[in-house]
Amino acid sequence: MTKTDAQLKTDIETELRWDPSVNAAQIGVTVDMGAVSLLGTVDTYAQRWAAEAAAKRVGGVRTLAQDLAVKLGSPHHRNDSEIASAIQSALTWDVHVPTSITAKVIDGIVTLEGECTWDYERESAVRAVHSLIGVISVYNEIVLKPVMSADAVKDTVEAALQRQATADASSIHIATSGSKVTLTGEVSSWSSAEDATRSAWAAPGVTEVIDRLTVSNES
Repeated sequence: MTKTDAQLKTDIETELRWDPSVNAAQIGVTVDMGAVSLLGTVDTYAQRWAAEAAAKRVGGVRTLAQDLAVKLGSPHHRNDSEIASAIQSALTWDVHVPTSITAKVIDGIVTLEGECTWDYERESAVRAVHSLIGVISVYNEIVLKPVMSADAVKDTVEAALQRQATADASSIHIATSGSKVTLTGEVSSWSSAEDATRSAWAAPGVTEVIDRLTVSNES
């Protein structure tokens, strides 16, 4: 059954209140024909991530615009030197983050740079720093190095979707251009779309995944 905008708004607000890592009192939710927007402020950058994840868990969410501002309270304020020191430790101690990845900090805004081979290494670097005290936002400028031909990339992604029994695999279309993968088609849920995207990123040689999957409004 398709949810009305009012039903979807209520479900998202309930999910935000249910998640203990989110301060839902500061977050507003608007829904227009299934398109969801999150507005307001959060206390930390980690809460910004948590609020987005909570909204995506709700069935019926087809698109999500996240416009949450991070306003650090006094317990979470740190100067750039302190943040940089914490980031250095976090990256060094994360077994999935190669030494080629570096970071710079300006006014609490973190930019990750460098090169790596796998997307999981790049995402591990983001996860390692996004919950640190004092971080306001994280920009991921890490570059992936291609290692396979376009045809090989497509075959590998298709095989991964089938092997992992990804929901809606048969309705997902894959196009490749060099090391770039584009996913199109309709899937039954946001989680199914994210499963497909993760499968594409897991293929060796993929340096970019363009997600043009649409979520069915039957939820």
